Amino acid sequence: MKLAGAAANRYFSKPEPGRSGLLIFGADAMRVALKRQEVIKALIGPQGEEEMRLTRMSGADLRSDKSLLLDAIKEQGFFPGPRVAFVEDATDGNAPAIKTALDDWQEGDAQIVVTAKQLNARSALRKVFEGHSNSYAAGIYDDPPSREEIETELKKANLQLDRDAMTDLTALSREIDPGDFRQTIEKLSLYMLGHDTPATSTDLEACAPVSTEADLDDVLNAVAESRSGDIGPVMRKLESQGVLPVTLCIGATRHFRSLHMAASDPGGVSSGIAKMRPPIFGPRRDRMSRQAQKWGMRRLETALDILLDTDLTLRSSSQAPTMAVMERTLIRLAMLGAR
Repeated sequence: MKLAGAAANRYFSKPEPGRSGLLIFGADAMRVALKRQEVIKALIGPQGEEEMRLTRMSGADLRSDKSLLLDAIKEQGFFPGPRVAFVEDATDGNAPAIKTALDDWQEGDAQIVVTAKQLNARSALRKVFEGHSNSYAAGIYDDPPSREEIETELKKANLQLDRDAMTDLTALSREIDPGDFRQTIEKLSLYMLGHDTPATSTDLEACAPVSTEADLDDVLNAVAESRSGDIGPVMRKLESQGVLPVTLCIGATRHFRSLHMAASDPGGVSSGIAKMRPPIFGPRRDRMSRQAQKWGMRRLETALDILLDTDLTLRSSSQAPTMAVMERTLIRLAMLGAR
């Protein structure tokens, strides 16, 4: 039988112990692995593997010995409790051996959990599970997590978020992969340990994956906030770290383009900032809103023209010292913003 959508997510967190088997397939190996971990843990508990109630085998192992799975579901463990026979990276070539095990399955046998890569509708392995009266097949696709899935993860982590933080977390879930998303929730749970109040956007920002361009923030904010005196010292620091002038120009262009998008949004600056991808959180969101409001759309267009000219200069055959050219541009922009 097929499992899909919300019904599949509910089953992963609370599987039926009387079912003979479950197939989880999908193109994203990380998403499949996370669902497989969740369902196996729900079936045998956190100590199940330590108590040898989990038998693992690969699809290649099963092709070499077709009786391997049937033997695994029938054998009795030393410790009492439910058991799982897990087949990883199965293919259509494993379909006959898995069908034999499913057909011979009886109450008290180990439940069969099988994972596979993307399978089309004609797949023999899918047909085995979808055509069986006591087993399920669930496809995992690259869709971002639903509101229900996010709330389930938060409940598991014993986390509460305020409204803005929930909005930001939902936006973040659409930009990062499932492993990073789950890790962010785990970090946030530890970060909020001992706090009785809901997590805020600021708390989420502290735990979200760090942008690789975070080192540029200091100089970009100094420019956007017209603090021309701070630009030189920060530039020296970035230069000593090996940051190239072209990298600075690209970062500045991206920052000012984001401000321009916010300032020119028909719904206003707040609406424009909310549409940014990747999403912007907490104090950084407020800071960029203030910058966009201060500059206005017209001056931001002028700033982008200046940055475009600088980029062409940096990439040309000019003999001018490139870091000095970039520093002069940033100081010029800071002075433009102060008018």
